[in-house]
Amino acid sequence: MRPDVEAMKADIEQSVALLRRRLDWDVAIRKLDELNARVEDPTLWDKPDEAQAVSRDRSRLEAQINTVKAMESELEDGVMLAEMADEEGDEAALEDARASLKAIKDRAARAELEALLSGEADGNDAYLEVNSGAGGTESCDWAGMLLRMYSRWAKAHGYEVQIEASEEGDQAGIKNATILVTGPNAYGWLKSESGVHRLVRISPYDAAAKRHTSFASVGVSPVVDDTIEIDINPSDVRTDTYRASGSGGQHINKTDSAVRLTHIPTNTVVACQAGRSQHQNREMAWKMLRGRLYELELQKREAAAQAMADAKTDIGWGHQIRSYVLQPYQMVKDLRTEVETSDTAGVLDGDLDAFMGAALAQRVGETRGSTVE
Repeated sequence: MRPDVEAMKADIEQSVALLRRRLDWDVAIRKLDELNARVEDPTLWDKPDEAQAVSRDRSRLEAQINTVKAMESELEDGVMLAEMADEEGDEAALEDARASLKAIKDRAARAELEALLSGEADGNDAYLEVNSGAGGTESCDWAGMLLRMYSRWAKAHGYEVQIEASEEGDQAGIKNATILVTGPNAYGWLKSESGVHRLVRISPYDAAAKRHTSFASVGVSPVVDDTIEIDINPSDVRTDTYRASGSGGQHINKTDSAVRLTHIPTNTVVACQAGRSQHQNREMAWKMLRGRLYELELQKREAAAQAMADAKTDIGWGHQIRSYVLQPYQMVKDLRTEVETSDTAGVLDGDLDAFMGAALAQRVGETRGSTVE
């Protein structure tokens, strides 16, 4: 067998073995049998909330087990194809086998990280909020670039993205925006992105072509479903309505349909203007508020995680989690994990997996390489 094929085979086998250990394979198989039996019990569906939770647990565990089985089967087929091609001197078939093994290796690496997503709300959808910092047009433009970056990352991974609220900048970009990212493990992947992001570049808005530093903050909170109880005293919440901005239907700019909720004890503010009616926006805003307050509680429990209070402090020097330098050199560096890359265009186009993976591994006490090839 060719050395490169042998190396990929060894890497995949190592990842599969690690996945089996993390799942506690024999225990996982027994648990799946138990969950299947519970789902097939008609009395379970007398309790819809419990039935949904059991069904969700079963689907997640079944997907993890099937992923491991599929990789083992595909690895065997890929190695067999590579060996046959090598014996016959068929370089085209050998390249096909290499490509197949490379795809399995990439899937194994991602599955390895997804196995770490065992937090209470990691499997949930997520709200991602971007706020521009001080600096006017520069920071608003940077906030708009971040919103595009995360939207592209989400769509590249099969997630749905919906804008819940947005306020445009005076000349460019956005002052703030909130998007809903829908799909498996959306919150688990995005949660490490909360914090201040710093950009250094030659400003396109400066006639003197001087270098500028801009800041914007990102906040991520889970969509909290009915199985998680969040107790909010309505008297602690102030409700404001206002006229929505931006494009929309015939009512969106003519009525006070947008809703802003302020949780006074924590000074947590959410807003929604995506719905066509005030009722729709109010309902969505309450969901967002529950998610934000739940995220606050999660932050308190996770001593190793960055506290939300830190993420909401001054959007400027001393608080950033990642720097994006476009001038005088090209570099994106995460200041928490030391992961860095010179592929700034790729990162700003949504290639964030290396940063998210390193932050996720760091939370559970593991390490990843510090340089992205």
